[in-house]
Amino acid sequence: MSDNRRDFLLKSASLAAAFSVGGINATISKPLNQIALVNSEMISVAKDAGMQMSNAYFSGMEANKQLIELAKQMGAFGAIAGIDMRLTKSANANPWDYNAIMEVRESWKKVGLNYNTVEGPPSLGEKTKLGLEGRDEEIANFITFMKNLKRSGVDVICYNWMPVISWARTQMDRPSRGGALVTAFDYEEIKNRPLTKYGVISPESMWKNLEYFLKAVVPEAEKIEMKLALHPDDPQVNSIQGIPRIMNTVENFDRMLKIMPSDFNGVTMCQGNFSLMGADIPKLVRRWGKAGKIHFVHFRNVQDLSGVLPSTKFTETFHDEGQIDMYAAMKAYYDIGFKGPIRPDHVPTMAGEENTRPGYMTLGNLFAIGYMRGLAEAVTKEKRV
Repeated sequence: MSDNRRDFLLKSASLAAAFSVGGINATISKPLNQIALVNSEMISVAKDAGMQMSNAYFSGMEANKQLIELAKQMGAFGAIAGIDMRLTKSANANPWDYNAIMEVRESWKKVGLNYNTVEGPPSLGEKTKLGLEGRDEEIANFITFMKNLKRSGVDVICYNWMPVISWARTQMDRPSRGGALVTAFDYEEIKNRPLTKYGVISPESMWKNLEYFLKAVVPEAEKIEMKLALHPDDPQVNSIQGIPRIMNTVENFDRMLKIMPSDFNGVTMCQGNFSLMGADIPKLVRRWGKAGKIHFVHFRNVQDLSGVLPSTKFTETFHDEGQIDMYAAMKAYYDIGFKGPIRPDHVPTMAGEENTRPGYMTLGNLFAIGYMRGLAEAVTKEKRV
């Protein structure tokens, strides 16, 4: 029996139990909109090959009002964001405090979405990544954050190892198919920018700092079963303004995973970046997936324009046109039994939109979710034949 069919039977049995004589009172006591949400989520999971179809809402609820409503209509109920303190009531709260986390989670629940992943956690900055004074306090707060987040019901944290200069692009409005706008990067345009105030940092010092962090945090994550999902450097070049990018090859990720071998020390499978490192995405998904290392997926397509690895010049694309075999990638996730959160990433800005949030506008997300859901249905039905 396939995992998908088994999950369906188990959920059907749960619903039957809920409406049995013993469970009917508890069921009818819930508001009808909550029952509808539960049922819709079950249908969505069945449609999405068992994965948690999600969207990113980094710019907050207000900026994403339309996408939130459309996401519910599409059945993409997962919400991925940081800890938005605008959703909390206390002016003095820390983002790692339990009450603040719960207020954020409840705010997402009130609009009908399930806050399932923190992307961009608090208390993980330059002090930890550069090994500066105060890193032990920062790490202690991060551990507190993990514990309180898990207590709230969220068990995935997507983080990165890009201090000072994080996500970077040299063009936010590159014309793409039909005049849609995408983001792009060309190292030649930034290679002569001045050093940051930290000067030239050695790659080995970055490795030492990462090892220090992992050895402090992973044992605590194991105790509470919190999945840590390290995102690759984006862009995946060797250095920007004197700051090394050490998580820019598959080999370096293998090295990271060996520092603290654990089911909870894992990877955000950002397809675009790993493809621009030269990886065969379906093969890599199967290798890391079988080892239980993939905790979160950024389903994204790109096109290298440099001819070198890791890529130094590339463009984002529509999901159905870049260099990655997206059907083979989706089939690999299904074959390994991935059940975690998956979201589209870096979508085009389409006709009628103002490009105020490059890579995260509404219409591109709609196209991506539909494309992803079609692929998920295809691989699921192919498996049954």
